[in-house]
Amino acid sequence: MDAHPHTAAPAGVLLRQLAPTLAGHLVDLLAAPQGLDRPLTGVVIAEPDDAPRPEHKDRLVLLVGARGTGALRALIAAGHAGATAVALRTGRDDEREALRQAAVECGTALFGVRDQARWEDIGTVARAALDALDLGPDLAGRTRQGDLFSLARTLAALSGGAVSVEDPANRVLAYSRSDDGVDEVRRLSILGHACPENYLKVLREAGVYERLRGGELVVDVPERPDLGTRRRLAMGITAGGRFLGTLWIQESTGPLAPHTGQVLRGAARLAAVALLRPFGGPGSENGLREDLTAGLLSGRSPAAALAGHLGVSVDCGATVVAVEPHDPGHGDDRDTGLRGDRCAEIVALHAAAHRRTAVSARLDGRLYVLVPGGTADRGLTAWTADLVTTLRRHLGTPVQAAVTATVPRLADAPAARTEADRILAVIADDPGREVATYDSVRAAVLLNRILDVLGDHPDIHDPALDELAAHDRRNRSDLCGSLLRYLDAFGDVKTVARRLHIHPNTLRHRIRRAVAVTGIDLDDPQQRLVAQLHLRAARTGRAHGRSV
Repeated sequence: MDAHPHTAAPAGVLLRQLAPTLAGHLVDLLAAPQGLDRPLTGVVIAEPDDAPRPEHKDRLVLLVGARGTGALRALIAAGHAGATAVALRTGRDDEREALRQAAVECGTALFGVRDQARWEDIGTVARAALDALDLGPDLAGRTRQGDLFSLARTLAALSGGAVSVEDPANRVLAYSRSDDGVDEVRRLSILGHACPENYLKVLREAGVYERLRGGELVVDVPERPDLGTRRRLAMGITAGGRFLGTLWIQESTGPLAPHTGQVLRGAARLAAVALLRPFGGPGSENGLREDLTAGLLSGRSPAAALAGHLGVSVDCGATVVAVEPHDPGHGDDRDTGLRGDRCAEIVALHAAAHRRTAVSARLDGRLYVLVPGGTADRGLTAWTADLVTTLRRHLGTPVQAAVTATVPRLADAPAARTEADRILAVIADDPGREVATYDSVRAAVLLNRILDVLGDHPDIHDPALDELAAHDRRNRSDLCGSLLRYLDAFGDVKTVARRLHIHPNTLRHRIRRAVAVTGIDLDDPQQRLVAQLHLRAARTGRAHGRSV
């Protein structure tokens, strides 16, 4: 087939600008071995028997007419010709992995086309996106307004100020909806959709915009009583040395929150993500980041896809932070959903502030932050504690978090997520504990895993202790509970009696009765250990119907 029709993309278009759009149209990013900052100059159509062709260089090649390993030869040919990316139907899971490996080896990004997607639709979407990606300084009206307004609202809540987002031409793209304590400049900026020229002149003469264009620098703009303006903090929104706009926080009725500068940095990074991807529609880029992160953490997608998107090595280490907001027990489903959305926004903003490559995702009612290259040190634990405090304050609901040990490779992130879930399970019964690291609860995590094994193997049990549980049910007693507490306390009768609010002699009688029913020898360390594990497994519901 002829390698056209094709469309020539504007100079400077990168694969990362197109990826979110395609990901929203029944296409999955499976590999990006050279990252997503590769040039993309057009779209071409190819067939399975095509040899390497010069017109494939820097193009997205739609490989129609084949699926699975039947497309392997053409994929390799396109890669050797310098194709930026190839889209094809991947077939079975084993074929999908073979194609992904081939794409990695020949250095081309790979999009897997789902069965229900039509080639003509994908081609149309890709060409339209490339035509629309003629990015310039005029970003107004083509940004993801929904995301920016949401970001402004969240930043306002965290800082206690009034927030606005402006493009490089000083036009207002989004703002937090608050009239409390706003000054005349902000009021005129919102009404006129642009900063007033007289105030712009003051800012230019003071060198404010020169500093804002210099990178991630928080610029403190003092109040000007003569102009009727309040104090502001501002930061430039930049990406890859490109100036995309500015973020402003105006003091309103009171001083800004202590950590406003930190959350402002995170908000600027998220705003850059929004401004760089105008065509993909609301949520397209952040949706792609979250989808790739969720896919990796759940084991559904390869680490290479997220690594290429973030610009990190697939062999870098990673740490996972899990955040669980608990239901306060009141409010309807809509309140719960809004609370979850707000929680996700706050976590995403704080993650971006902590590290540019940190990403967050929602899975099964929990929020996870993946920190590539990060280590589970005191800094990350302190950051997590600050995040939990912020969430508790703004959501009005209990929140707990877990920090995993650092795994050696990004591909090990699913195991880290499982570890995070186990940490949360350990601290769930202690709502006052806000943050736990793996090292701080390692013994409890390992014990729970042992108990899970016992629960999965009902044949591993002591019949004598089953009889003790049956005795308790018949007599409505709690010999099992008393014996477990006695063993946990290393036989300290006075301490256990005090905790049970009974006389020490009463406890001694219970222990003698437990020994008489079971016949166990409490002087034998092995029998004590077996009894302790058996009783704890039953107490936590892991004993397949046997309970104490």
